[in-house]
Amino acid sequence: MNADDRPQGAPLAVIRDEVRALSAYAVPPSTPVIKLDAMENPYGLPRELKQSIAALIAESTLNRYPDPRAPELKTALRKALAVPYGMELVLGNGSDEIIQMLALATAKPGAVLLAPEPSFVMYRIVANVCGLRYVGVPLADDFSLDPGAMAAAVAQHSPALTFLAYPNNPTGNLFDDAAVEEVLNAASGLVVIDEAYHPFARKSFMRRLGSHGNLLVMRTLSKLGLAGLRLGILAGSRELLAEIDKIRLPYNVGVLTQNVALEVLHHGAVLDAQAAAIRRERSRLAKALAGIAGITVFPSAANFIMFRVAQASRVFAGIKQRGVLVKNLDGSHPQLADCLRVSVGTPLQNDLFLAALSASL
Repeated sequence: MNADDRPQGAPLAVIRDEVRALSAYAVPPSTPVIKLDAMENPYGLPRELKQSIAALIAESTLNRYPDPRAPELKTALRKALAVPYGMELVLGNGSDEIIQMLALATAKPGAVLLAPEPSFVMYRIVANVCGLRYVGVPLADDFSLDPGAMAAAVAQHSPALTFLAYPNNPTGNLFDDAAVEEVLNAASGLVVIDEAYHPFARKSFMRRLGSHGNLLVMRTLSKLGLAGLRLGILAGSRELLAEIDKIRLPYNVGVLTQNVALEVLHHGAVLDAQAAAIRRERSRLAKALAGIAGITVFPSAANFIMFRVAQASRVFAGIKQRGVLVKNLDGSHPQLADCLRVSVGTPLQNDLFLAALSASL
């Protein structure tokens, strides 16, 4: 058969319809703007720590596969994250891979992944990719968790997986503890508390592991200041995580990630001080935004602030034109109409953002 005789479109035909219907996760180019769109820590590591990391990298055995068990790193993480005694850890290439592991492990025919909406977009994307049916439960008008709606959805769909972002992304608020407990008690499947923004909220369900047999807690080092390393952490019972670990690719967390993360965790006070600085700037930035006429600021326990402004897409373009990149949420969900989200930067970056915003209104 020559090329002209081959069925047209045959290579694409083998791709699942669910995948072809997806849009790829878009990451806009960030140079040369001030990047306040991705909830990153704006502070770099101290020079001395960078030097020790450079020496560590130079001595790393890049010709060998990493230890898939990562015992030293797990020991340091147990201490840093206050993981209860007897609980296990599974590590991933960022939280995204852990979400995918959980989805793959539970993707029986007809299985459901459930999450409040609006929330982290990867819950929906991963569900579709892995063959689970996604069910989104609308948040209340103030973006709080609606216990009645969640209980009804859990009863109707019996989800294999339920994700609760705590604090929520992109809204920034912490769900009420009692409402989360209601979901844990109602669900027969796994309930994953996604605590990506824990350093800025300082509230956690970690200590409740063991009190609920279906509870898992997910963390990441990305928001704390190591986004480039891509290290996600899942904590839960040994029995549950032994099954999830079967899905993990053998060498998913590389030598450099393990070694650098371990070194930085030994200097945890550096990251704690940076998180404290971000919390202080969050308060200042929220107060400044609230003082601008025509802006509605939503409470945040994370390292970002969501706010609503008239003609958000036009304002977003104006801010970007003035050298600052924020996240335009307008059009992503009906409840996020005319909403923008700004990461908390350094004091100077925040001042430049405020100036760009004021000039764009």
